[in-house]
Amino acid sequence: MKRVVTGPLKTIGHYRAQLGETPVWCARSQSLLWVDILAQRLLRYWPGENARTQIHAMPPFTSAVLLTTQEETFLTVSQSGIALYDYAQSRFAPLCDYPADAIGTRPNEAAIAPDGALWFSTMDPKAEKAIGSWYRFASGDNAPQRLLGDQLVPNTLQWHGDKIWFADSLLHRFYCAQMSRSEILELMAHSVDGIPDGSALTATGQLINARWGQSRLVRYQLCETNLEELDSLALPVMQPSSCTFGGPDLNELYITSARDGLERPNETEGALLSISTTLTGLPAGLFQL
Repeated sequence: MKRVVTGPLKTIGHYRAQLGETPVWCARSQSLLWVDILAQRLLRYWPGENARTQIHAMPPFTSAVLLTTQEETFLTVSQSGIALYDYAQSRFAPLCDYPADAIGTRPNEAAIAPDGALWFSTMDPKAEKAIGSWYRFASGDNAPQRLLGDQLVPNTLQWHGDKIWFADSLLHRFYCAQMSRSEILELMAHSVDGIPDGSALTATGQLINARWGQSRLVRYQLCETNLEELDSLALPVMQPSSCTFGGPDLNELYITSARDGLERPNETEGALLSISTTLTGLPAGLFQL
């Protein structure tokens, strides 16, 4: 990825996450939101305001805080269920309970689909059993709808053209599927080296994947149902967990990481990283209220 990088890799702030995840760029406020799942924290960073950072407490296993069509009202996905979060008042308004058929799991990946609905995954907290699933929840629904089961660690959730791309980290595979409101229709599986975690997507269909345990990002080109590896970028953290594009021009790549499970983590493990690129990301989806 060196040919698309235009500046040095930066370590942002002093916070080090146990399990940093799900970075989301809010264009309205020019801020980045991400979570520390194990520490039950929401972090928010304003790069244009002297690198101001705020930390809010979250419910157990909050895996994502996402944008909605209402400014400063966010959607939270946690083991307590799905809720709206009034950021200024630090107040939750529950929308639905955690899926009744997902007992014994915790939420993991989550993103807003092009139609404004929430998609999210569940997984075995110990990452040992294939008891995870993918779900869809739209405004007005009484409960999440189960789309696909038998998942180990469901990760990466990106829409490109009329397809959806996701991964099962411990199977070392990406999947390309047809989109549906009622089920995921699997089309193609792609085996990859290492553990694919969260990803960002560019405006030209390039998938940037955080490779857990390999200290790197891997860049792919999506072509219909095919996945073509282009190059990679070394990182100073062992466990990069996800990434997203932010900044006024959506060309700043933000990368989350984790310290969890490392016997001797270096001082950078768990940090939020950033790097300027020639690439352009896509705006984050908004949950339709």
